[in-house]
Amino acid sequence: MIQLISKGESCLSRDHYVPGHVTVSAFVVDPTRTRLALIFHKKLGRWLQPGGHLEPSDPGLEAAARREVTEETGLSALRALGGIFDVDVHDIPARPSEPAHSHFDVRFAFEASSDEARPSETEVGGFRWVPLDDLGRDPSLETDESVLRAARKLGELLR
Repeated sequence: MIQLISKGESCLSRDHYVPGHVTVSAFVVDPTRTRLALIFHKKLGRWLQPGGHLEPSDPGLEAAARREVTEETGLSALRALGGIFDVDVHDIPARPSEPAHSHFDVRFAFEASSDEARPSETEVGGFRWVPLDDLGRDPSLETDESVLRAARKLGELLR
């Protein structure tokens, strides 16, 4: 992380590959705080929390996370459940247009004011509200340990 931060603002650019760059994401619960919003990430082929790369116009990390949630799910009235919720570093495989690199993902937790999502047909391959208690038990919901870890952490926060 020290190596990344020493790069200054370039670590926020999606074109910064060594060792990687900062991304943002959001763990969004429904108004009952019992279900988590997940999207199907087309490129990675897994169910993940909404999120993505920062844009030069984003005024900050939380604003970028809110923008990503709205772009991918249509959920826009979000109440923050504190500040930065979690940080995760995960590897992104090489693609024809970019080398393998790491995402230093700064994560936020939000509560949606409504469960009426309007997922983007171009950005995501699907949207689901998943009961927090069922996450990791449904074989049709392929995800990864970083999502499960953060969901457990969120469940503890909400108790």
